[in-house]
Amino acid sequence: MSYTLTATDKTAALQLNDDERFNYFVNKADEHQEIWILTDEHGCMMLTTEDEEDCIPVWPHADFAKEWAVGDWSQCRAEAISLAVWHNRWAPGMEEDELLVAVFPTNDESGMVVDPRELDAALARKQKLGRKN
Repeated sequence: MSYTLTATDKTAALQLNDDERFNYFVNKADEHQEIWILTDEHGCMMLTTEDEEDCIPVWPHADFAKEWAVGDWSQCRAEAISLAVWHNRWAPGMEEDELLVAVFPTNDESGMVVDPRELDAALARKQKLGRKN
């Protein structure tokens, strides 16, 4: 279940740079055990970077995804993926399909584009740290 995102928290997160939003994303995904994508009747939405690399954008909360879904993406809906499903199915599948991940893009920033293994490793490190505390 997603957490409540206050206007203050949302504004603060959107003012972060790509690296800071990546860390914010990892922290929130670990805390709430879910990430958010955009889907339509054809499946998961993908984007192409300026370097012509295909990636799937992900967000830490449905509200961020919904805010990004404008223009050609306005028909999309936010859909949660549990971290267990991300680790076991999405990350390996994206790697096999040679897709990248755009972590927490905003309307002004593309987000940090990483290999799914890199995001998976960051999430796994965060989970390990959480178990030690």
